[in-house]
Amino acid sequence: MTKPTTETKGERIAKVLARAGLCSRREAERWIGAGRVQVNGETLSSPAFTVTATDRVVVDGQPLPEAEATRVWRYHKPSGLVTTNRDPEGRATVFDKLPKELPRVLTVGRLDITSEGLLLLTNDGELARRLELPETGWTRSYRVRVHGRVDEKRLAGLAKGVTVDGVRYGPIAAELESVQRSNAWLAMKLTEGKNREIRRVLEHLDLQVTRLIRTAYGPFQLGNLARGAVAEVKAKVVREQTGAGRTRVRDKQAGA
Repeated sequence: MTKPTTETKGERIAKVLARAGLCSRREAERWIGAGRVQVNGETLSSPAFTVTATDRVVVDGQPLPEAEATRVWRYHKPSGLVTTNRDPEGRATVFDKLPKELPRVLTVGRLDITSEGLLLLTNDGELARRLELPETGWTRSYRVRVHGRVDEKRLAGLAKGVTVDGVRYGPIAAELESVQRSNAWLAMKLTEGKNREIRRVLEHLDLQVTRLIRTAYGPFQLGNLARGAVAEVKAKVVREQTGAGRTRVRDKQAGA
């Protein structure tokens, strides 16, 4: 198969599939490995391939759709939903509960099944991947209800980072908000967002998490969005906060 010449600027095929909103870049690499992607009539066997606007890309026998304008939504995830497309255990997923009129969307990161609060959705797989990376520097904010006695000195010590069971967690800003008998509410902020980070760190402090609500992801706030509700972010805000190209962002959007 002939690869593009240096005179023609191209992009990696996995990135192109993600930007078209078909899947994440990681999923695209799996699709390529499974022989589901063709370029100019030939099946790709490796994601290490560059395509240009003149190449004909086909996925599962269907031509690659043109990339839609980048769109972002805020979703108030309820507890009890899995953040995945399909669950092998048959549990309900966030995608089962989203409004049917939504286009195909991807989540920006995940929330555990018992966690709730703000979950960002987008139709742009490349944007989803970028916003998930710790290098983006976006702060994730949470309100956490815990059972147990809060040691404020140990809580403040999380600002220096902590190692739990051999896993190093970066700095976490944590403050005690209120206490009610044996329960307390904490406000926590972090930038890494490793798997079950808050639960594991607080267990290390002898605190049991009984409720975990994400209230903000970078500049996007949960606000008063009702549980289970979805609200689209205005195109101007998406451009300003994510740097998504103007040509890809839809100009007429509802929500805030």
